Amino acid sequence: MAGEKKPKLMIVEDDAELTEMFTTMLGLYGYRVVAAHGVGAAITAIGREHPDAILLDVMMPDASGLDLCRYLRREPEWADLPIIVISARSRREDIETGLQAGATAYLTKPLDMNKLLEMLRKHVGS
Repeated sequence: MAGEKKPKLMIVEDDAELTEMFTTMLGLYGYRVVAAHGVGAAITAIGREHPDAILLDVMMPDASGLDLCRYLRREPEWADLPIIVISARSRREDIETGLQAGATAYLTKPLDMNKLLEMLRKHVGS
């Protein structure tokens, strides 16, 4: 619809090429995308950007993405923010740990883009 605000996604990922790919692909599906390269940058950017959802990598050089997930779940302003973990860690224990940390959903790499789009439509629309 004309004038309808597109959902804003924040990608928290340390791999610049992967970030660029997500940004391009999700933009084609009507999402506005901002990126934070690491957990520290994400904590600063979330308050400034007010994303509708976060796509979160687990393994980053400055801290675990799951630490960010736990932090956000403790903050009343962000407690209900959809957080979709996207990780190369694909064992059942890894997925359970991610969900226990507060992830809304846990997807594994290599990523099935259709599954990601399905999760985004379910949790933020578009």
